[in-house]
Amino acid sequence: MEEHNDNQLNIELSEEMAEGTYSNLAIITHSNSEFVLDFIRVMPGVPKAKVKSRIVLTPDHAKRLLNALADNIEKFEMINGTINVGGDNNGGMPFNFGGPTAQA
Repeated sequence: MEEHNDNQLNIELSEEMAEGTYSNLAIITHSNSEFVLDFIRVMPGVPKAKVKSRIVLTPDHAKRLLNALADNIEKFEMINGTINVGGDNNGGMPFNFGGPTAQA
């Protein structure tokens, strides 16, 4: 006999969404009622960048996301070794991309 689980959630993922959106910069802001995560793609030699995706979370959901991400990073590092964030600004993103400076 099949068990019926009322707590099961079917999640659909369209082909377009499954491709994902690349981001190499995230900016996080918050108010007393929400956290806003803006995901941005910065390209070398381009002085302007657009927000590619914005996610708005409640504070309790933001904390659950933080815990889930920390858990996944720990599992990743157990298999693949420590992730080295590099940079000399407390793990911030180096905007020079490690390559030559573009000239017009």
